[in-house]
Amino acid sequence: MSALYESGEYGLWTFFFLTVLLGGAAAMATGRALALTWRPLWQCVVYAGLLAFAIAFLHYALFEEPVIPLEIIMEDIADASGFGERLSILAWNLRGWAVQFVLLAVFALTGYRLTRVRQMARQYGFGYATSGPVLWRKIG
Repeated sequence: MSALYESGEYGLWTFFFLTVLLGGAAAMATGRALALTWRPLWQCVVYAGLLAFAIAFLHYALFEEPVIPLEIIMEDIADASGFGERLSILAWNLRGWAVQFVLLAVFALTGYRLTRVRQMARQYGFGYATSGPVLWRKIG
């Protein structure tokens, strides 16, 4: 896991509790809130990115884990010669945040979809019915 996500002393436990449990619950609630207010699906991705920054800050503030190592990023970018090399350095150093972002986006999109299916079946019961936990079908 260290190739994708650099962790501190407690490693997997902090990732599980902060990112998966705390961040996942917040992302599911965010997706649910967006679906309940009939917002577009793409907003889940934006809010998942913001949540990933918040969770990265908690990892840094509570456990001193360098999820977004700004000083290392700045040094590496200053030493790099071309734009492509700078971009690859930035992408490599943000891999911990990217792992959190993808995971939180999955949680947010799942919360959105589960809520939207219930909404469609309940609010438009004359035209739609549930067809599984994340699908609905048109009646008639």
